[in-house]
Amino acid sequence: MTDLEVVSGAGCVVTTRTGEDYLDFSSGIAVTSTGHCHPHVVAAIQAQAARFIHAQVNVYRHDRLAELAGRLAAISPEPIDTFFFANSGAEATEGAVKLAKQATRRPNVIVFQGSFHGRTHLTMAMTTSKTIYRAGHDPLPSGVFVAPFPHSDDDVAHCLTAVRLLLLSQTSPADTAAMVLEPVLGEGGYLPAPTAFLQGLTEICRQHGILFIADEVQSGFGRTGTMFCIEQHDLRPDIIVMAKGLASGFPISAIGASAEIMARWPPGSHGGTYGGNPIGCAAAIATIDVLTEPGFLAHVVARGEQLRAGLRALAAQHSGIVDVRGPGLMVASEFADATRVGPVLTHCLREGRLILMNAGTFGNVVRWMPPLVVTEAEIDQALAAFGRALAATG
Repeated sequence: MTDLEVVSGAGCVVTTRTGEDYLDFSSGIAVTSTGHCHPHVVAAIQAQAARFIHAQVNVYRHDRLAELAGRLAAISPEPIDTFFFANSGAEATEGAVKLAKQATRRPNVIVFQGSFHGRTHLTMAMTTSKTIYRAGHDPLPSGVFVAPFPHSDDDVAHCLTAVRLLLLSQTSPADTAAMVLEPVLGEGGYLPAPTAFLQGLTEICRQHGILFIADEVQSGFGRTGTMFCIEQHDLRPDIIVMAKGLASGFPISAIGASAEIMARWPPGSHGGTYGGNPIGCAAAIATIDVLTEPGFLAHVVARGEQLRAGLRALAAQHSGIVDVRGPGLMVASEFADATRVGPVLTHCLREGRLILMNAGTFGNVVRWMPPLVVTEAEIDQALAAFGRALAATG
């Protein structure tokens, strides 16, 4: 996305080798939830590094494992209370599918158009946002079926009917282990799923004994204004996938499920050398400390409202933006013409020293994902840079 060589970061700002500061509204792709190098997270990493760097969980248990699991259980939606730790979102997503297959003894999964679940072989087969993620890797694993994702409330009934049709025509309920869904499409364009659609899916899952897997890799850990996006829809997932903002940049991910579901996973059927790394656990615990401070999520909601209001004001002044959407600080500004997005992003970077990224199958969406610690003044600074880019490229 850029040619910047960065040497340090603090909060929402990264500094280049040549000493220039840039406002980072990419957050390392929605990862640095507490900002770059939050002092509490840094201190936790430093302290843990002096105690234990690698403690392989098949050999012995370190004390941060149970501590992190307890902290996650306290903030996760019911009935999630048991966790398996991995290294990345794709790894956790693939593990979640393995768990669903073990738990149900069924071979297939359903995903949704516009999804991004990763770049491992299985998660490529589950990813439908862009062909670039899949091209050249065929044949991909079988047993993955794609259903439509609603772009508005008006699409919900049609999309739920399409899911039912899929179960009647392509993958029977008796062969379907899980449905895997991002509550807000990430690479697919920062498109939120309507509540009625999510609730309808869970009803279909309960009816047929299909597990509902919430992929909260990008939407979790306060990004949408609640700890997990599905809380806003009053949902109870069977399995939840966590990564990105979990540890403010340290690579760690988790699969969450009930103890009853986790018990169906035979010991040794899944594992990894670095899963549950002590430093990753320490970084995640420290991140949760920050995210659960009184008023923190209210701050995320307020900054998201400020950002959307500012973007809508700019859309009224400049032609080309057809939609502003997204909960919390997971915000999209959609352009009618995808060819406009590149020049806007380039102008923001070169003239405004503002780092933004695109999204969407057609590349016509600018996504806003600043660190959750972003200030009111930094939102205004970013909006001003974006406004200048719109004026210069219109």
